[in-house]
Amino acid sequence: MKYFLLFILVATQITSGWSQQKAPDGQDKKPLRVGVVGLVHGHVHWILANKKKSNIEIVGIVEPNRDLAQRLTKQYGYSMDIVYDTLEEMIEAKHPEAVNAFSNTFDHLETVRICAPKGIHVMVEKPLAVSWEHAQEMAALAEKHKIHLLTNYETSWYGSNKKAYELVNEKTIGDIRRIVFHTGHFGPVEIGCNPEFLEWLTDPVLNGAGALTDFGCYGANLTTWLMNGQVPESVTCITQQLKPDIYPKVDDDATIILKYPETEVIIQASWNWPHHVKDMEVFGTTGFVKCKNGTDMDLMTDQKIGPKSMTAEPLPKGHDDPFALLQKVVQEDYQLMPYDVSSLENGKMVVQILELAKESAKTGKTILWKDKFPSNSR
Repeated sequence: MKYFLLFILVATQITSGWSQQKAPDGQDKKPLRVGVVGLVHGHVHWILANKKKSNIEIVGIVEPNRDLAQRLTKQYGYSMDIVYDTLEEMIEAKHPEAVNAFSNTFDHLETVRICAPKGIHVMVEKPLAVSWEHAQEMAALAEKHKIHLLTNYETSWYGSNKKAYELVNEKTIGDIRRIVFHTGHFGPVEIGCNPEFLEWLTDPVLNGAGALTDFGCYGANLTTWLMNGQVPESVTCITQQLKPDIYPKVDDDATIILKYPETEVIIQASWNWPHHVKDMEVFGTTGFVKCKNGTDMDLMTDQKIGPKSMTAEPLPKGHDDPFALLQKVVQEDYQLMPYDVSSLENGKMVVQILELAKESAKTGKTILWKDKFPSNSR
């Protein structure tokens, strides 16, 4: 938890909007009226601490756990008068324009079921859904009722990832041949996540899996973006329970391999790292770019010269966090580029990748994309 709070402070300086089209500055508009659905996700501190930074106003909070609600409203200066037991009650009383879901991932579907018919836009915390079945229904509801349905990933707001995306599209390192991700930490119990977070994060139904979904989603999301929505030919995954005494119900270590016609992607998602890590290495035909964290990078374009260190530029104001993005999308008709990191089409493909990874880990076999998702095979 301490690590995530530190990230929030850093993220205010390094954050995004990189693959989106230009839109007018929304600072003169009234704040976007948002509801917070659930306080059980550790990332909820992000929005609760953000009320003076983004052009949003938290008008209601849904959290039936009164003790948890009292702790967090007191910590961040909100009134318990805006806390409701159910989403329906909050909507009826506060009429939000959009909601941000910080519930367990399984409940994302119910949030969309309630909000979409009312025309209320939704942003969920990563990943989009626990299963492809849930993701399909959520996407269908969003399309039917013309709402925006976005997914927020912490790594969407890394200036280093933005710069890597630019370098890849400029062919600075040639064509992509390999992408490697190391994502995770030494375990949610070990880092001190609160009991409400642990209760669902370590549940195979409410989280969809363990480290596989918790940290595998980052690599799947960034890969889909870097590969411009290209689907992999196959998915292979190995999971382990290295700490079954701590995590008896879910995997705590996962290695996912995505095979594309000319590219291989390796996602190493784990609750067994000796440190906090979310890095990315992109190797091309003529060079490489390595994103060590949100700002620090290495770039090599000539083997004889070798790599050089560089620092990513801060992301522009107004494009620097998920809630600013949500405000622009809802109030300014801000258009996301295809397969943008926050987009619905990207979020759906992430769930497809994770679904095949879970099947591969369970069966011990490589799963062909065309056998499971023939409608969007290429």
